[in-house]
Amino acid sequence: MFTGIVTAIGTVVEAERKGPSLKRLAIACPYDAAGIEIGASIACAGVCLTVTALKPRADGEPGCIFQVEAAAETLSKTMVGDWEPGTAINLERSLKVGDELGGHLVTGHVDGVGRILKIEPIAPDPDEPWGATARFHIRAPQGLPRFIAAKGSICLDGTSLTVNTVEDDVFTVLLIPHSFSVTTWGARGEGDPVHVEVDLMARYAARLAEARGQG
Repeated sequence: MFTGIVTAIGTVVEAERKGPSLKRLAIACPYDAAGIEIGASIACAGVCLTVTALKPRADGEPGCIFQVEAAAETLSKTMVGDWEPGTAINLERSLKVGDELGGHLVTGHVDGVGRILKIEPIAPDPDEPWGATARFHIRAPQGLPRFIAAKGSICLDGTSLTVNTVEDDVFTVLLIPHSFSVTTWGARGEGDPVHVEVDLMARYAARLAEARGQG
């Protein structure tokens, strides 16, 4: 379980296909290897992946390189199959009991891939060191709009965000300067795909409503 609060940016350093239904990746990150157990879960751009191996970084930077494997279901529902060396990804370690829940409950089970339709810059604050904020207009994957509501939570590329508006299958979120400074969102452009995980509570509420309607 995660919170959608990105704690580091990792970089893919190795990507190897192990047949049509498995891909092995090595990701360099600033996390201390001593704090990572083999079998631990790390959210990689919102995708919950299991650490299968660890090794030191070869570039002299602090941190480690962790290895993960993505199987058929992950490859079919996410962009992990397209990741190659050099791909930057948002990272978050799994939530521990007693940790601050700064975002919202995130499972790391991506529901589908959305698309950035428009990036609307908002005038910068001269006192803000990181620059301007921006509103992102995103088309939701098929079947997911019914789970997305204004003022509700959504996880995009591993980032917990608040939905501003919803119109048909297009919703908007606002990225503040701090988010651009600590995530990969500053490098995103119009037309780019994004991992979408809808709010867990919205999913169960919709399922309960369906069950009552059938009763």
